[in-house]
Amino acid sequence: MSNQDVVSFVNDQQVRFSSALTSESIVWEKESQFAIQALQGNEYLSKAAMNNPAAMQNAIINIAAVGISLNPALKHAYLVPRSPGKGAPPKVFLDISYQGLLHIAMTSGSIEWGQAKIVYANDQYENNGIDKAPIHKQNTFGDKGAIVGAYCTVKTAGGDYLTEEMDLEALQKTANTSKASNGPWKMWWSEMARKTVVKRASKYWPKADRVSTAANVLNEHEGLAEDFNAKDVTPTQSTVSPEQVAALIEAASIAGFDEAYICSKARVSSIDNIEASRFEAAMNHLKSLGIKHESN
Repeated sequence: MSNQDVVSFVNDQQVRFSSALTSESIVWEKESQFAIQALQGNEYLSKAAMNNPAAMQNAIINIAAVGISLNPALKHAYLVPRSPGKGAPPKVFLDISYQGLLHIAMTSGSIEWGQAKIVYANDQYENNGIDKAPIHKQNTFGDKGAIVGAYCTVKTAGGDYLTEEMDLEALQKTANTSKASNGPWKMWWSEMARKTVVKRASKYWPKADRVSTAANVLNEHEGLAEDFNAKDVTPTQSTVSPEQVAALIEAASIAGFDEAYICSKARVSSIDNIEASRFEAAMNHLKSLGIKHESN
């Protein structure tokens, strides 16, 4: 694809781009130039676009639909050539970084702020239970040890802290579902791990169409089997016993809350889906609310 062909092809997408636009911060004049620069600066990307112009067209439209910028200085999104499967010719996809996903969530009003980090064996990590951010002390300059997991913590507009954690086994299981023959999990494992935990965490954030669209775009080209819109994640640990369920409901009742409150704070659709390892933290939280309730 010659430089002139690149310019013509990108400019031909303006009407489709404008009709799909979801954010006023995304401007065609800027994004079209970022796309042209990316294509002209990467021969492999340009060839992939020439071989499958429909995929390239979809990638440009997705920029507008998601409301994310290709500005390379922001590191939020990229046009990438990637094979959708072994032996399949490469196509152009819109790739969104974990920073981009958090940015979309913040600008759409779903969360106030968020972060995603890798946890290493020699770090000190402590889950502080419901409604509190975890404590993570990193061994920044020494021996970090092996990767043991990743987590994402956000603060909602209501002031709640929501944390999602994935251990190494869960992350690797997700990586193994990727259909890409030489995909991002092989080249940028840590980035993909953070992106995966952010996507999983976002299921429980206040709903925002742009966040859901972004995750669906990513699942398309990463070939992930996980259904982003699923309401529950299959527990990797044992769940609370019937006796523990009863104790949680009783503690919530004393504090003036019902079962729905527990589910919303634990980010599950049913109280018996709460992991057993979180029971003590949940009880402590409810007991503290009960003390405040009785004092009032």
